Amino acid sequence: MKNLITTVCCFFIVIGSCMAQEVHFTSSGIIEFEKKSNIFALISKEINKDNEDWVAKPFEEYKKNNPQFKAAKSTLKFGNNKTLFTPLEDEEKRNNFFNTEMANQNSTIYTDFSTGMSTAQKAVFEQTFLLKDTTRKINWKITDETRDIAGYPCRRANAIVMDSIYVVAFYTDKILITGGPESFTGLPGMILQVALPHENVSWIATKVTETPIPENEIVPPKKGKTVNNQLFRETLNKALKDWGTWGHSYLKAFSL
Repeated sequence: MKNLITTVCCFFIVIGSCMAQEVHFTSSGIIEFEKKSNIFALISKEINKDNEDWVAKPFEEYKKNNPQFKAAKSTLKFGNNKTLFTPLEDEEKRNNFFNTEMANQNSTIYTDFSTGMSTAQKAVFEQTFLLKDTTRKINWKITDETRDIAGYPCRRANAIVMDSIYVVAFYTDKILITGGPESFTGLPGMILQVALPHENVSWIATKVTETPIPENEIVPPKKGKTVNNQLFRETLNKALKDWGTWGHSYLKAFSL
C-alpha cells in the first residue's frame, strides 16, 4: 500500500512537472500595434452652438470624401525590464481643418520598470518636449473577462485616468514585462489592447515577435525641452486656456 501511494505521488509530480515545462513566457521581442480612431465621432464632439455655423457644413463635405476610421501603426520593443514605444510614420494625409489630435501619435516613450522611471518625447505643435518622471500610476480593477489577442491569452482590466477618462485594457501574463502602448502600464503582464470608449480610440496588438533585443535598441529619446509631468501640464494649460472645447481635446490628447 505504501509503495502504491508513493507511485501515485510520483506520477502526479511527473505530470505536474511536464505541464509546467510546457508553459512558455516571453521576455523580449517586438509588438506591432494598430491605433484606430473614429474620426467622425471625434469631430462631432467639437461642434457646438458657438462654431456650428462655420463648421457643420464643411464637416458634411468631409464625411463624403474621407473614411470614418483612421488607422495608425506603432511598435513596442521590450526586454531587460524596459520598453520603447515608437509611432511609425503616418501614411495617411491629414486634413488641416479637421485635424483631430486624439487620432494622431506624437509620443515616443521609454520606460525602465527597474527604476520606475519613464522618458517621453512629445511633439506639441512646433515644439518638442522631453518628459522625465516616474511611470504613471493607474488604479486597475482586474475582471474575469478574457480574450485571445495576437496569439496570447489576455484578461480584462478597467481604470480611470486623468480623473475622467475610462480605460479598458487586456493584458497577458505570458509576457513578463508589465508595459503597454503609449503610457499604459501597471498590470501583471503586457497590455496588448487598450480602448478609450468615450474618446473613440483604441490600440490593439496585431503581431508579437519573440526575439532578443540588443540593449542599445531600447534607450530613451534625447531631443526636446526637458520637463516633468507637472510642468508639462502647466505649459499646456497656459497655451490652450483660450481654445475652448478644441483646447480641452488637445490637452487630453497630449497628456495620454
